[in-house]
Amino acid sequence: MAGCSGSSLDNTAEPAPTSELVIGVVVPKSGPYQQIGQDMQKGWTAYLDEHGNKLGGHPVRIVEADEGDGGPTARAAADRLITNEHVHAIVGVANADAVNNIAGPATAARVPFLGTGGRPSTLKDLSYTWHTSFASTDYGTAAGPYVKSTVDGPVYVVGPDYQGGKDQIGGFVTGFTAAGGKLANPGAQPTYTPWPGDNNFGPWLTKIKDSGAKAVYAFYAGPAAVAFVKQYQQFNVGLPLYGPAFLTEGAALAAQGQAAVGITTVATYDPTLSNPGNDAFVAAFKAKYNGSSPNLYVETMYAAGALLDKAVAVTGAKLTSESINAAIGKVSDVTSPRGTWKLSPSTHTPVQHWCVRRAQPSGTSVANTVVTADLTTVGG
Repeated sequence: MAGCSGSSLDNTAEPAPTSELVIGVVVPKSGPYQQIGQDMQKGWTAYLDEHGNKLGGHPVRIVEADEGDGGPTARAAADRLITNEHVHAIVGVANADAVNNIAGPATAARVPFLGTGGRPSTLKDLSYTWHTSFASTDYGTAAGPYVKSTVDGPVYVVGPDYQGGKDQIGGFVTGFTAAGGKLANPGAQPTYTPWPGDNNFGPWLTKIKDSGAKAVYAFYAGPAAVAFVKQYQQFNVGLPLYGPAFLTEGAALAAQGQAAVGITTVATYDPTLSNPGNDAFVAAFKAKYNGSSPNLYVETMYAAGALLDKAVAVTGAKLTSESINAAIGKVSDVTSPRGTWKLSPSTHTPVQHWCVRRAQPSGTSVANTVVTADLTTVGG
């Protein structure tokens, strides 16, 4: 492994340190989050393009791999990157289930893994795992008190039945009930829909309408988010809909169109956030991608570049995966388009501000509009 200690997967000796930085980039190129993977790739490319394809002054060679649906495909990607490609670090993944499938092999091989999607609560060994995004429970923890403050009555909670969905919904239930909120679900327990499923939400939407709820909190992303939001309108549920940013983010919002109007979400990033770094980032991104705005999937990958850049810069002329991992742990502030944030030394996830957005008509399309840019600080 170039610059990495001998892997427990292949029992080979550590290759000599090198000045070339080899990074494995894992994003969904197939499966339900394929479109999200395209956005993630744009964020990573944007950072490298801005910095002359160097991180910490070292030239970068990228090896790409497919996350797929987060299961065996993600594990195969990790094994190939570590055993065959000898990467110094692995960056990426959208699906929380993919985190465990990559973090385990990476930790065993002592290769740092910089996650850019949700961190599942089931991950315990964080010694070589870092996230530039969030713990999967963070969104709900940030949203819960806000929803309680704006909704006068019980809230129906629904999401997909996989670890990331359970964490997203579980974080909300914790934050919402701690603030005094009540669930409208039967037995006051969250409702989970099949995952992967056929994205037919009719049976659950009917139950929501009959539940006596005053609002709904839902976590879905990608095609599932498109289907849920469109069917929510078709079934005329008629209740305020809240969720984490993924519910109306990127290509999902474009596909939802007018059905998304009025949906309120919480986010760590929005292209309309006003700070000098974000203004320049958005302008450059729009120029590169025909006027398209960046989204949170773009931003978390860009942030991974920023974190690695700072860490690699202090590792010296000879790189090893272990020296890079140690340097990541010593990075203080990281500046990315969302602003300046810190990695928690205990959870290896960002301690960061959150914002509240609402989907509103914008010309002939729909765009998220920031309601408040400083909801709370959650993380770590």
